[in-house]
Amino acid sequence: MKKIISFLDRLLDKGLLLFCLLCFMTGLYGLYDSYRIYIRTADDSLLYFKPGYETADEPEKKIQGNLAAWLTLDEAGIDCPVMYGKNNTEYLSRDPYGEYSLAGSIFLDARNSPDFTDRYSLIYGHHMEGGLMFGPLDKYLDKAWFSSHMEGTLTVGKKVYPLRVYAVVEADAAAEEIFSPTEQKPKKTFRYVKKKALYYRADLEPDLKKGERILGLSTCKRPDTTERVVVFCAY
Repeated sequence: MKKIISFLDRLLDKGLLLFCLLCFMTGLYGLYDSYRIYIRTADDSLLYFKPGYETADEPEKKIQGNLAAWLTLDEAGIDCPVMYGKNNTEYLSRDPYGEYSLAGSIFLDARNSPDFTDRYSLIYGHHMEGGLMFGPLDKYLDKAWFSSHMEGTLTVGKKVYPLRVYAVVEADAAAEEIFSPTEQKPKKTFRYVKKKALYYRADLEPDLKKGERILGLSTCKRPDTTERVVVFCAY
């Protein structure tokens, strides 16, 4: 009987050791995978494709799919290509090269026109820590930051549109006034933003009567929720 109990004890010890080793390896792989995602997201080789910065030693691997524009908010640390897919899931988990990536890409709503001639265009990006992707949009939730960082550019082909950041809104992803960019009248979106904005600069708002347009930049506020932070620009 003692031999049986001793054997079971040794078996249990080995089982616990194997379980702990498995947990350790799983955690180690998770850290490696997170690091790999971070490195790929932080890869600045995409800057080779920024309009006006092309060089003779561009990487052999070209951006796949549709490069619709280049978005820059210098002081926020956003300087990236805006992709345009056949639907709103194509670039949700693919990088600009067309390869699988949990970080995805910054992309224009598929319902919008890729030449940004719509009166209201909406761009999406994952919220990433470390100032990556659209993570820096959180900075606009700080009133002091919002009040002092209002400029950017949107480059579409050879056209460069100066951007004026005029509002930031916390909204649910079901808010049609924001997340149905081509199905709502621009005036309705304009009024909604003005009413719901956390911070608003009336002196920088778009003059719709003069043909100015609205650009929304949307990211998740928290993981696994429908809460969104949306920064609005006039151009």
